[in-house]
Amino acid sequence: MYAKPDSTPMKSRIARAGDAMDAALKSLSYQGDGQGFDRNGIDRQGLNGMRNDNRPVDDGRPVEVAPEPASATRVPDGIETGRPSRAEAEAAVRTLLRWAGDDPAREGLLDTPARVTKAYEQLFGGYSVDAEKLLERVFEEVEGYSDIVLVRDIPFHSHCEHHMVPFMGLAHIAYYPTRGVVGLSKLARVVDTFARRLQTQETMTAQIADVIESILKPRGVAVMVEAEHLCMAMRGVQKAGVSTITSQFRGVFKDNANEQVRFLTLVRGGAK
Repeated sequence: MYAKPDSTPMKSRIARAGDAMDAALKSLSYQGDGQGFDRNGIDRQGLNGMRNDNRPVDDGRPVEVAPEPASATRVPDGIETGRPSRAEAEAAVRTLLRWAGDDPAREGLLDTPARVTKAYEQLFGGYSVDAEKLLERVFEEVEGYSDIVLVRDIPFHSHCEHHMVPFMGLAHIAYYPTRGVVGLSKLARVVDTFARRLQTQETMTAQIADVIESILKPRGVAVMVEAEHLCMAMRGVQKAGVSTITSQFRGVFKDNANEQVRFLTLVRGGAK
């Protein structure tokens, strides 16, 4: 059985709905700055008399504003708001401990929030480092050397941005210098800078190649990263010992397959 269609004209239905809304508003008692509706239901201030629940409440307590992190003006772009305070970070750790099912107030966990916060400062210290500045000093007095420079087996530890679980492995970097060479330790520092951020292995490989190409302007850059991801070993399919290899080739390494073969041969120990 179907309901009979409402034949009331649209204007009348709208007016009727408006009257119902007015009656509902008059039955409320919103308070705004001590004003609002009186006992007769008359709105003295209109909607401006209503309290905006999104307004900050001035309760006399000082509001803590965290300083803007140094990484806000560096890679990755988009970090434009201030960091939470250390106390807020430690409170977040306690929340996670409770969510995991443990008691953050027990003896063994009392100092865990402070330890985790301190560890995060080191594990994610790459956000406060400018990788470009690491490569600014170039040694030009290298007796005209222009052949390949290879630094291999650079160990690193990073964290998967999807699960915040570690992945670790080795990075191999090669380049053909044009205007000089950079200190060998600087290449290892570049790897550490990008590794000490939330990452994907693919992105990290490209970032290393990008900054070397941008600053050193070499004839070619080759980067290979091989790593084991604990997010794959500890959870999900739980396959331990699986290696993931990513690579980036720029300049002569990209244009000449023989240069890629040379790079891979040297990385695999062909120069021994």
